[in-house]
Amino acid sequence: MKITANRYHDISCGHRVVGHEGKCRFLHGHNYRVHFYCEAEQLDTVGRVIDFGVIKEKLCMWIENKWDHKFLAWEQDSVMRSIVNKFSGIYGDLVMIDKSVVWLPFNPTAENMGEYLLNTIGPKQLEGTGVRLIRVVIEETRKCSVTCEVGE
Repeated sequence: MKITANRYHDISCGHRVVGHEGKCRFLHGHNYRVHFYCEAEQLDTVGRVIDFGVIKEKLCMWIENKWDHKFLAWEQDSVMRSIVNKFSGIYGDLVMIDKSVVWLPFNPTAENMGEYLLNTIGPKQLEGTGVRLIRVVIEETRKCSVTCEVGE
């Protein structure tokens, strides 16, 4: 038998998809719903995979603090670099702009965001808990979602 614990968290953030053929190449945003699925080799002494509050603390609050109400930009996006440089020169408030843009090592598609959460953030955040993140589902809209799971 396999038992997983699941918690979701909602965030709002902007992005643009570099190389996209359609309107997603423009600056825009989403109200994302991110689902985290956790698994453990055995249940704890209380009978849980992990307390839901720990999922909130370790995973939900990570995306809340790092990505919510930010603009997610690929560090190789020359358009975003130009925009940030232009606005910081006009307004002279580089700190506000720096705190608004999160530079990512990947193009901010839902697929890449899910893979990053699953393979990079999950293991770091859950280290020492005896629990592993096995699936991340990112709903970009109510109609569109991506699932990233650990391969067996």
